[in-house]
Amino acid sequence: MGAATAALEHRRTMPFVPLESGFCMGTHKTQPNGCIIADMDDVFKALADASRRQLLDQLHQRNGQTLGELCEPLAMSRQAVAKHLAILEAANLVSVHWQGREKLHYLNPVPLHEIHVRWIGKFEQAQLAALHTLKTRLEESTDD
Repeated sequence: MGAATAALEHRRTMPFVPLESGFCMGTHKTQPNGCIIADMDDVFKALADASRRQLLDQLHQRNGQTLGELCEPLAMSRQAVAKHLAILEAANLVSVHWQGREKLHYLNPVPLHEIHVRWIGKFEQAQLAALHTLKTRLEESTDD
């Protein structure tokens, strides 16, 4: 086993560590609080597929599921689901924790929050400011 394979295997077996800012795990490029900095290209690539989004929805409903549990509602083979989960893990949207012989999958919402802050939040600011201006103008016109 090479050093890169060992590092990847170590990352895959790291449990989630609950932090104030969300759930994160262990190594690679990290923020000061220990959270992994996800590459947004990997996150968008992972979110581009409807099956992967469905897996994230399942984990959102009930975190900590095995591969078999995640396969049940899907019309896909275990191998196909495992490949989708590997892409989600590479994007840091899913992390795994070994509990005995079971490999449990957990949703990591931090990369989704980063996308919200970077791509959605800035557009909401303009809309909220416009609504505030409209409200203020309407209130001023009713006072006259």
